[in-house]
Amino acid sequence: MLKVKVGGKSGDEGISDGVSYEIKQKEDQWWIGDNIFDGDIVRISEKLYHVIWKNRSFTIEVVESNVAEKTFKLLINGQPYETSVKDQFDLLLEGLGMQASSVKKINNLKAPMPGLIQSIAVEPGQQVQKGDTLLVLVAMKMENIIKSSGDGVVKTLKIIPGEIVEKNQVLIEFQ
Repeated sequence: MLKVKVGGKSGDEGISDGVSYEIKQKEDQWWIGDNIFDGDIVRISEKLYHVIWKNRSFTIEVVESNVAEKTFKLLINGQPYETSVKDQFDLLLEGLGMQASSVKKINNLKAPMPGLIQSIAVEPGQQVQKGDTLLVLVAMKMENIIKSSGDGVVKTLKIIPGEIVEKNQVLIEFQ
């Protein structure tokens, strides 16, 4: 089962804004809530679909997708909608009071050891993802490439190249 929450601009497109839909497959049929999906879906291109449902025609374009967070921005007949999807495991974890996010958001980067900031690879406003190089810290004559432990946007740099830092000193703050 999937739970799809639709948010965004509401209109008369036959799609209710701010409503969750339960989608499940039973045997060879798809169900939306308690109704069998008796429509037709045709993939026109990688991000463009044509749907006929309840005697209405919908053109759906996937504008943006974040598979890790299971969120999607769609244009349905030209109207923008944001959707989020939860599968059975997300719903189970949510029922247990746990979050199932696979994306780790970071708040700040602290120096793992005392050393000298050799170079900085990011700047304020820059988006970073897990594994991106942030800076090079020289300690005990070794260059240590410090990488991002999660996703975020650089808010401020608390250091400059050539600066000596102490262990646990905040080097970069994230939004």
